[in-house]
Amino acid sequence: MNSSIEISVIIVNYNVKDFLQNLLLSLNKALKNISHEIIIVDNNSTDDSVELLKNNFQNVSLIANKENLGFSKANNQGLKISKGKYLLLINPDTIVSEDTFFEMIKFFKNNTNAGLAGCKILNPDGSLQLACRRSFPGPWTSFCKVTGLSSLFPNSKLFAKYNLTYLDENKSYEVDAVSGSFMMFTRQVYEKVSGLDEEYFMYGEDLDFCYRIQKAGYKIFYVHKTKIIHYKGESTKRSTLDETKIFYKAMHLFVKKHFSSTFLVEFILQFAILFRGFISFLGKYKLIIVAIILDVISFDISLYSAEKYYIGYKNWNGFPHENLILIYSIPVIIQFFVSTISGVYQKNKLSIFKNIVSILIGFLILTSLTFFLKQFAYSRAVVLIAYFVFLVLVMLWRIIFRLFSKTGLLNDEIKNRRILIVGTDDFSVKISEKIENSSVKLNTIVGMIGKSFTEIGKNINQHKIIGSIENIKKVIRDERINEVVFSTSNLSYLRIMNIVSDCKNLGVEFKLAGRNLDYIVGKTSVEMLDDVPVIELNYNISQFPHKQIKILFDYFFGIIILFFIYPFIYLIFNRKKQKSEIVKMLLKVPSILSGRISFVGPKIISEKENGFNKGKVGLTGLWYTDSDDKINSDKLDIFYSRNQNIWLDMDIIRRTLLKMRRIKHNG
Repeated sequence: MNSSIEISVIIVNYNVKDFLQNLLLSLNKALKNISHEIIIVDNNSTDDSVELLKNNFQNVSLIANKENLGFSKANNQGLKISKGKYLLLINPDTIVSEDTFFEMIKFFKNNTNAGLAGCKILNPDGSLQLACRRSFPGPWTSFCKVTGLSSLFPNSKLFAKYNLTYLDENKSYEVDAVSGSFMMFTRQVYEKVSGLDEEYFMYGEDLDFCYRIQKAGYKIFYVHKTKIIHYKGESTKRSTLDETKIFYKAMHLFVKKHFSSTFLVEFILQFAILFRGFISFLGKYKLIIVAIILDVISFDISLYSAEKYYIGYKNWNGFPHENLILIYSIPVIIQFFVSTISGVYQKNKLSIFKNIVSILIGFLILTSLTFFLKQFAYSRAVVLIAYFVFLVLVMLWRIIFRLFSKTGLLNDEIKNRRILIVGTDDFSVKISEKIENSSVKLNTIVGMIGKSFTEIGKNINQHKIIGSIENIKKVIRDERINEVVFSTSNLSYLRIMNIVSDCKNLGVEFKLAGRNLDYIVGKTSVEMLDDVPVIELNYNISQFPHKQIKILFDYFFGIIILFFIYPFIYLIFNRKKQKSEIVKMLLKVPSILSGRISFVGPKIISEKENGFNKGKVGLTGLWYTDSDDKINSDKLDIFYSRNQNIWLDMDIIRRTLLKMRRIKHNG
């Protein structure tokens, strides 16, 4: 051991290069006046993490593994070569404050009985990450967690012991365990307890480590005086590992290792693991489960409707009661297998067109089977009617579901994001320029935040300073901000942490701009700021399936409107000088059928501009529904062309009608 090194920081990295870079920048500030070493163990990343470290961070000690050894084994590699008096295991997807190490070392010096300690850990939205202070899973604690009592009564000492939510997060105290994303301990503890248990590949090793430290006679503490941000789960997003399976395997190992002698604890924890696995399964496949249930109900409704409609025709008296169960179950089972094989049921997608194909195949199979099962061949006409009703029902509920649920159209990729830039220097200006020029998402820079009230009202690069650090919460609420981007060039990490913590209940996503201005680190991903040149991008609107579906949509609804609505509109409203917006649009339907325009499209007619096809001009579009002085129509046209699909078109039509209704009401 080299006593001149105060602290050894050990980081295990796996495919989170951009997060790691931000952590190292924050560590450089936090460790400025402390003797230290930084050891990074890379678990065979494929995102050029090793190259980044070799080229830009030569001051770190790097261990580059040729395979993914797991969290425990990789940390132990770093611990074995460490020389510091204090040791810190920290995740790469974190950011530390300038005072983090000063406060933690100070705590250890003032509390000689402390073996391991963790600090206050924030989620990216500013809320407390509950795993940063925990109790060991005893019988009652586990029962309350499994049954949800801890969530129902978060302030109860009796029920909320697992995550200690009844304790004040702004006070320090002894706990059973802290999060593995930030665990600081003394060399004395390491030499007595040794490193992490390598039986744990990932998850559970932090709980096991804390348990063994307590058994060795040391205390574990939660320290509130300093805080970090943890972008939880970033490495697992970039791996092919089944993290859910690994998590439950780790919990089982912990139970077997430490509580096997207690039958009640073993039973409760095993039940908890199975229960959480079941809940996780439901959460992961909820869309599939909902789709199957609604399809089964739709099929049986279709059979029932067809039977009632056809009763009496050609002296048919309906399905015989003795075979009703078979009649209402066998066709459903056949259709379910056909739909499953056809790929209808997917975790994150409701397919309409695969459903149409599967229904057609199911119809052909069912009608063919009646040749071999004569006792069930009651009427092919009933089957035909049932399948027609079934087709209508499954398409109808899917369209409604996609329009009004989170699996619908206006997800975070398509919504216009209202962004606030915290900073007023040149770095901040460049951030705003890059965000605004992005054609991947619709961004509106609402304004900038200065350091003091005296800056409010000034304009920087066409952006107004609309608030200061002191009143940022008010600005976020008043301006309906949904993203805040920090410039780290003139704002300390500690100040950023405090802002994030203060704004934790506002439902805002906080992001940090990368040092090289080519990425932004956010809650759910790393967003690249530099777009690929327009000519090299693949635009949906020019791709074959999207193009053909769009043409069919235009002609189908164009013909319906032309025959059933257009004559009345033309006769009643055509001669009036003042026409409503919707009348003006409907009078242009013949142009849709002639192929000159589309229901939805860009504002400007463009066969080919700037090297790409924008498509036909639309009666409506994002230029109408999302018109904003800060977003020009050309950018909206590019965005629409890039992301066009039938569901986006339908949603734009829906929002167009809503906007027209508001205009008429206000008028």
